[in-house]
Formats: sequence, C-alpha cells, structure tokens
Amino acid sequence: MAWHEFPLMIFTVFAQTAVGAFLLICLMLLFGRPSEQQKTAMIKSLFFVWVLMGIGFAASTFHLGSPLRAFNAFNRVGHAWLSNEILTGSVFFGLGGLFWLLSVLNLASAALRKGLMLAAMVMGIFFMYAMARLYMIETVPTWNTVYTPLSFVLTAVIAGSILACALLTGSGYRTNMVEKQLPILGGLGVIASILVSFTQLHELAHIHTSIISASELLPNIGMLKAIQYLLLVVALVLWWWPTWQRSQRALVPILMGTVCVLFAEFLGRGIFYSLHMTVGL
Repeated sequence: MAWHEFPLMIFTVFAQTAVGAFLLICLMLLFGRPSEQQKTAMIKSLFFVWVLMGIGFAASTFHLGSPLRAFNAFNRVGHAWLSNEILTGSVFFGLGGLFWLLSVLNLASAALRKGLMLAAMVMGIFFMYAMARLYMIETVPTWNTVYTPLSFVLTAVIAGSILACALLTGSGYRTNMVEKQLPILGGLGVIASILVSFTQLHELAHIHTSIISASELLPNIGMLKAIQYLLLVVALVLWWWPTWQRSQRALVPILMGTVCVLFAEFLGRGIFYSLHMTVGL
C-alpha cells in the first residue's frame, strides 16, 4: 500500500465526501421543503462538511513538503491541473463556507445566501472535474483511464450520501427520501464500484512495461479489494438497519456505517496510489 501518499488519500477522500454531502444536502434544502427549524438545523450541520474540507486541505499541504509551498500551486492556474484543482477547491470552500456562515448568523438577504449556495454547488462539480483531470496523466497508464474519474465520483456518491444521511438524520429531517432513497443511492454506488473494480482488475493484466505488469504492482490487491467491499457491505447493513427495524434511534448505526465507508474509501484510494507506474523502463 502507498502509505507515503497518506496526505493525498485524506485530501481526496475527505474532499470528495464533502462535495457529495454538500450537494445532496443543498438539494434537500432546495427541493425537500423542510420546516424552518429543520432548515436551520440542516444548514448548521454543514459545519461537519467544512471540517472535512479543512482537514483535507491541511493534509494536502504536507504532501508538498512544507505547507508554505501551497501558495506556489496557484502559479499556473489555467495551465496546470494541480493549480486548477487547488483554485476550484478553495473557491468551493470559500463560497460554501460563506453561505454557511451568513446563514448561521442570519446575515445578508436570502437571495444572496441562495446565490452563494448555488455557486458553491457548481464550483464543487468543477472541483471534482479538476481533481480527476489531475490524475489523467498520459505517462501513467494505470491512472489515465476512465476508472480514475469513475472512482472519484463513486466516492462522492457513496461516502457523500451516507454522510448527508447522517447529518440530515441528526438535523431531525427524516423523510422517505432520507431514509430510503439516499440508502438506495449509496447501494447503487457500491454495486457500481464493485463492477468497476472487477473490470479494472481484468484490464490491469494488459498494462505493462518491459519490466513489470500493472497487476504485479500490488500482489495482494484481490484481498484488499475484498476487505474494502466487506466494509461497504457492513456499512449498507448499518445504514438500512433503522429502516428495517423502524427504529427511531437511527443516528448511531448510520454514523457507524459512515466510519466503515470512510475506511473502505481510504483503502480503495491506497490501492489507487499503489498502482502508480510510468511508461518506459
């Protein structure tokens, strides 16, 4: 496992989870018709989304050797995907954080706050796109495939939906969409992730240099993938348990499921970084 890339594992998983959860909660605010009390609680719960983003950004700076080097990454905005990723992520963080702060303090007009929320949602999508493009490197054949953006989007779907479900449940917003449709979305994400992994493992055998095959980079990849998806299945059971049992105490099992999902996504991202190889010798 590529534990030397642990800062980037934290950044990518936490950032994608934050984007996914933010988009889903904002969609609930726009179309879910919560009461004013529920709406206030839902907006306050976004604090935990920004905590994830903050931890992710803080971790990413250590990948640069010194946090002060992070400012140099803005030097090639529009020309380098690393610069674009940091810019779009910072703007998403800034717009979303400002929307949250103004809403919590009840400052500015409702129209301005809604505009900031919509702008942050759009920027979150651009941030995801820039993050995926950063790893689509022609000289890294194991990353320059459709599986890279797919894995990033699926992290946002799976981890983002269960985190959103936990935050909405904690906010007292327990509707049919939260209790059933979000778990269905997460379950579909897990199924898609499993199918993508099987296809990717098959194609790894056809990627090689004159020295090594991609399938040899991580000999125990099958076992690691099995552990990853076992964690995701456990998370789905915990997620659905309150609905099956019609329990009013839903938050604890959903939070436990969220932890399982994050561990699974960290494992998957470690596998991703372990598959780094370059063309040629």
